[in-house]
Amino acid sequence: MIGIPRNAHLWFPAYWRWRRSRPATPPARLWIALADHFEPYWHRADEATARARVAVWRERWPQIASRHRDTVGNKPRYTFFYPQEQYTAAALDPLAEMAAQGIADVEVHIHHDGEGQQDFLDRMGGFIDVLATRHGLLHRDETGLRFGFIHGNWALDNSRPDGRYCGLNNEITLLRDLGCYADFTMPAVPEPSQGGPVNEIYGATDDPAGPRSYESGRPVRRGDNFRGDLLMVPGPLHLNWRGRPWWKPRIETGELAANDRVRPERFALWIDAAPRIGGDAFLKLYTHGAPEKNASCLLGEDLDKLCCGIIEECARQKMELRFATAWEMYGAIESALRA
Repeated sequence: MIGIPRNAHLWFPAYWRWRRSRPATPPARLWIALADHFEPYWHRADEATARARVAVWRERWPQIASRHRDTVGNKPRYTFFYPQEQYTAAALDPLAEMAAQGIADVEVHIHHDGEGQQDFLDRMGGFIDVLATRHGLLHRDETGLRFGFIHGNWALDNSRPDGRYCGLNNEITLLRDLGCYADFTMPAVPEPSQGGPVNEIYGATDDPAGPRSYESGRPVRRGDNFRGDLLMVPGPLHLNWRGRPWWKPRIETGELAANDRVRPERFALWIDAAPRIGGDAFLKLYTHGAPEKNASCLLGEDLDKLCCGIIEECARQKMELRFATAWEMYGAIESALRA
């Protein structure tokens, strides 16, 4: 019997359309960003545990980054999407130190659950200010202070059927007005929050009266100024049959985890599914890197394997490689759209 993945109706039609129209040739250049839903106080950890989780990244990531270079000689970058509700200066300072070294960056993550619009604005606005003024983080352009975003519990724009973990149908508008340059939440498979174009960078236009406004986004194209209210930068969504029965492939979402280790066959799938703009492809991978089970794999060998494997795969496919933070990937997207 064929196993149908949970909530496949939310993504498989878009995936099938992408499969039929995806480019047949490799990109000329691959941009790769590592996006961590970084939660040092995960599972209600005490202060000592949270600090230890940050400390191991502060110690080991610079060592890993020092061993690898992209086509133009840059070290890998790592973007920590830090949750507002878990903020402490002691946990942020080590991440800011790595950002100052040019091997990391910090962006915005939040978990909330129906507390209302003003609570969301107060929490987000205060956190954005603290990141910028206390820690020297985030970025500015001609419009002001900007941030990248990942929504906790995958519940962007009140997208869950049960209404939990958000409660704001106008969240996309609020994020736009707060200065969000792009959302990196998707894919959410197999969660019911999954929606929107698959393996495409697209603009979502908010309908403040209803949820899931990102579900009907419009892919961005060269020479087109359309960005919608929020630029959506999803990670890869693919099917992996390697070592699996034909009726039950593994769903590839670009997650790095203890239960989804870095393996050679994943590299070509990631690159194949990376959204394209002209000759540039944009690959966002994600993880929850704070819990010990994932951290031990990532910092033990998987991030080294990832960097080596991506470098080798790009060489095999004769494409350039660029390591990027989320912000740098956004800048590369905008450059590609203007080219």
